[in-house]
Amino acid sequence: MKKWIASVTMLLCCLLTLAGFWPKTTSAQGQTLNLYIWSEYIDPDILTAFEEETNSRVVVSLYESNEDMVAKLQGGGVSQYDIVVPTDYIVPNMLELGLLQPLNKDLIPNFSNLGEKFVGLPFDPEDTYTAAYQWGTTGIGYRRDRLPEDFERSWGLIFDPDQQYGPFMMIDEMRSMIGTAAIYLGFDMNTTVRSELQQVQQLLIDTKRRSAGLIGGVGGKNQLVSGTANVAMVYSGDALQAAEENPEIGYFVPKEGANIWLDTLAIPAKAPNPELANRFINFILDAEVGAQLSNYNRFATPNAAALPMIEPEDLENPAIYPDEELLAKLTYSSVLSGEEMRLIDALWTTVKSS
Repeated sequence: MKKWIASVTMLLCCLLTLAGFWPKTTSAQGQTLNLYIWSEYIDPDILTAFEEETNSRVVVSLYESNEDMVAKLQGGGVSQYDIVVPTDYIVPNMLELGLLQPLNKDLIPNFSNLGEKFVGLPFDPEDTYTAAYQWGTTGIGYRRDRLPEDFERSWGLIFDPDQQYGPFMMIDEMRSMIGTAAIYLGFDMNTTVRSELQQVQQLLIDTKRRSAGLIGGVGGKNQLVSGTANVAMVYSGDALQAAEENPEIGYFVPKEGANIWLDTLAIPAKAPNPELANRFINFILDAEVGAQLSNYNRFATPNAAALPMIEPEDLENPAIYPDEELLAKLTYSSVLSGEEMRLIDALWTTVKSS
């Protein structure tokens, strides 16, 4: 009797589904997307919309540096998270460690929305493992109310003790911090010349001892807002968000030049829900969602289809979308060989322990 009732119930459910009275199931229903991302880097409303569209749940975990993220994946997170957001330069290292799996482009038709400047880049030339998420610059955030009007817009605010105006924060991000010191000394941002790296290392150690410390992610922004720091090395969008909280906060790219970076979406090699992860990437690359994302976090979008929906004042703001003159002063972190990365890692370890 119970078997007969169960059979009838199943038949009725099938008929109701075909008639449109019963919700259709998808492979994503009931699944959880485990998102491992930088702090304050996505609009919560976007996550809610994805959950509603896929009848899934998004669990967010946060990190403040690429190195922390890679260490967590190596420590078991590679089978815990479905999406990570690595910066361009760290991707080859992650591939060498076997931490990422290829994207399923069949599930990501919105990949075609990306602008031509943000595909086929050296760190992932065939766009096999990553999709562009947001881009920006690393420069100086400062308190207008605590610096003289005629201060020099230079990295000297960080590296020159004669240009120090109270407490300042360095950024706990290896390639940006090392590259910036190299730029200030007149070297190529991606130098691996040992004699030059020795000078970079000493400059960073001396600067760290004068500073209020190294801090990752949105830490510098928060220090500016609270007034704990007068100057901080920060990411462009974070500084602009800080200015919304306190109009006395400004941002600029120093005259010597700076780092331009691209953050990406990637799927860990042993992600629990890779299909849902690919669908999430496709959702983020939707034109309207891409615009919503950048209008929220004030970083530049690589999504060409989203540009018409970006707030006009942001499109015209060179701190978000640099003009050609400023772009000429910006440099991407290059892909380094294993031996070169070991040199950089050793330098950074020495700086942080000094």
